[in-house]
Amino acid sequence: MKKYIYPISFSLVLAAFTLFVVLDTFVISRPMEYVQGQTNNSIFNHQKSSSSDNLTNDVISKSADSDTNTTNTRNNQANSSETESDEEKTNTSGSSISTSGAKLIGEYQNDQASIKLYEYNYENTAVYAADIVVSSSEYIKTAFANGYYGKNVTEKTSYIAQQNDAILAINGDYYGARENGYVIRNGVVFRDSNDGRDLLCIYADGTMKIVNSAEQSAQELVDNGVWQAFSFGPALVQNGQIDVAVNEEVGKAMASNPRTAVGMIDPCHYVFVVSDGRTSESKGLSLYQLATFMQGIGVNTAYNLDGGGSSTMYFNGEIVNYPTTSGKSMKERGVSDIVYIAK
Repeated sequence: MKKYIYPISFSLVLAAFTLFVVLDTFVISRPMEYVQGQTNNSIFNHQKSSSSDNLTNDVISKSADSDTNTTNTRNNQANSSETESDEEKTNTSGSSISTSGAKLIGEYQNDQASIKLYEYNYENTAVYAADIVVSSSEYIKTAFANGYYGKNVTEKTSYIAQQNDAILAINGDYYGARENGYVIRNGVVFRDSNDGRDLLCIYADGTMKIVNSAEQSAQELVDNGVWQAFSFGPALVQNGQIDVAVNEEVGKAMASNPRTAVGMIDPCHYVFVVSDGRTSESKGLSLYQLATFMQGIGVNTAYNLDGGGSSTMYFNGEIVNYPTTSGKSMKERGVSDIVYIAK
């Protein structure tokens, strides 16, 4: 029997080590398992107010009563003419971003969301901007690669989008590339260690704010109504003003890059933006140029997400932009997460 003791012992040690590696990668590293579709909708309970209903009626509903009430309200506030009132109604029904020189390349609408997708040529770069109006911020959703939170877990943006029945999606903040930085998705805290970066928060009331992650814990943010939070940055626009220096950059990134950003025009009125870059057709944008673009289309708050080879926009079953890392070929990079609108 002695001659079997060593190989048996070695096999047991090897099996234990393999189990530890698997647990460290896929279980120990994640504080909470993300189940596909897991949400904390309780934060919306106190948001089902008349103001939310009015927003829904004003932006999405096609009923004659809501149109009449909206027109009367605007006439009383602005004392505008019938022509001006009609123009305002057109703007709120889907596209109040500046579209000067832009080409409309896609549209979609359901009971919860209205989307118009535009292509711009800005600073010798193709830039794609999705103008989004939702009846509630709960329709700004997020999803993880492979359907769960964990490090070393990546998939292409388009694949994650397809798995979640998304009509529109962009890459997120690639949380899996870092050990720190709050991860709050669909009202659930997955990582509560802050990294001192600007944190983008989308609240249940439809507002979007950039906060200092060191000032509140992740759970405090959720308790205060945070539905989604992203840690990458920096902040691009705050209160309608550019909030990034001319030469500011993310880490050691090149000055001109493919970029991904999100912004808010008004509560429940958002913009997803992705730019090309690193190709002969599209140079790419600096952070300052991206901020200037966001400000120029009327965004009040804007935030930079993961860019470079990660930058991808998916709409209606197709990749809209030209994802590339080297510029030599179109190739999506695997990412940790996406932000999306469901069909």
